[in-house]
Amino acid sequence: MSINTGTAQQAGLKAAAAATFVVFGINGLVFASWAARIPAVTETLEITSGQMGTLLLCTAVGSLLALPTAGWVVGRIGTANTVRFGGLLASAAGVGIALSLAAASLPGTAIALFFFGIAIGLWDVSQNIEGADVEHKLRRTIMPQFHAAFSGGAFVGALVGAGLSNLGVGLPAHLLVIAGIVLLVTMTVPRYFLPHITAPAPAEGEPKAAKGPSAWQDGRTLLIGVVVLGATLTEGAGNDWIAKASVDGLGTSESTGALMFALFVLAMTAMRFLGGRVIDQYGRVAVLRASMAAAAAGLCLFVLAGNVWLAAVGAALWGVGAALAFPMGMSAAADDPRHAAARVSVVSTLGYISFLAGPPLLGYLGDLTGIHLALLAILAPILLALLLAGAAKPLKVK
Repeated sequence: MSINTGTAQQAGLKAAAAATFVVFGINGLVFASWAARIPAVTETLEITSGQMGTLLLCTAVGSLLALPTAGWVVGRIGTANTVRFGGLLASAAGVGIALSLAAASLPGTAIALFFFGIAIGLWDVSQNIEGADVEHKLRRTIMPQFHAAFSGGAFVGALVGAGLSNLGVGLPAHLLVIAGIVLLVTMTVPRYFLPHITAPAPAEGEPKAAKGPSAWQDGRTLLIGVVVLGATLTEGAGNDWIAKASVDGLGTSESTGALMFALFVLAMTAMRFLGGRVIDQYGRVAVLRASMAAAAAGLCLFVLAGNVWLAAVGAALWGVGAALAFPMGMSAAADDPRHAAARVSVVSTLGYISFLAGPPLLGYLGDLTGIHLALLAILAPILLALLLAGAAKPLKVK
């Protein structure tokens, strides 16, 4: 009987891991379907880099409103239902973006992107909490592989974006198809998720434990959030601006810019697949520091290179450096499964301040200096993450 029970548990764990992998992958596909074709958006709406930054800020505001409450939502309806709700809202927003672009409506696009940001915020926190639950059950580092699925989905999305751009297929039609795929996957796949771990209820007759401090008052959680805030800006800036910076700074075509973005994402994906073993061998802190050093070197090479080939090497190194910071932050925040939902929500919120709000600010700076040179501004938060990396040291749970 115990053997059968153990076998069933293992099968359920494998199914949950596979489902989480798929959900992360579709999330990346959605993101890249938008990011890889940002140059097409600026052309369709006839807007500057600064105005494009304002559009990106609409997404950021939506996510930043959703993220602080995402842990509470997961605690009420579970990770599976939160992913379903996020996917449904993302699909509806995707249709809104497509229709607004078809009508060349800047206000309509902005509103749709706001709701898209809300959807992505809820979806992201819930999938990371599920990933942390699976990681704890497996007793080994697997979070980077889930984020590799995100990057892999983004890589596919970037390649599709480059191909469709080269073929002259409009972004509205592209987004409508993606919306249908998102709806199908998010409504069905989360059925295999694990039940989320919560703090155990007191036994009958025992007094209820006093309510502990908010996760927003936990010093370690806040420090991890600051590290992730600095570290994830390098990923967000690459995702949103590397294609545009290639077109503006290197004089490449739109399709070549999309391919440069695809290279950046491919490098992140490969590193995330390998990252679990690297982290288990060398530890979070050492790997985080090495990652930030690589990101800084790759960024400088991409910006300062005089030709496309050297810039491509820089983009790849930049992607390698950007790969592991966010998943390590999520794992560190979820070290104690009893408080994982609240703490992941806090770290996600702080991280996404830079991941989502940073790139729009770079767009404004790009109006003054050109987006290519504006990217050098993210060296400061990268160095901050390098300095404070010790906060990611694993927590011993009693």
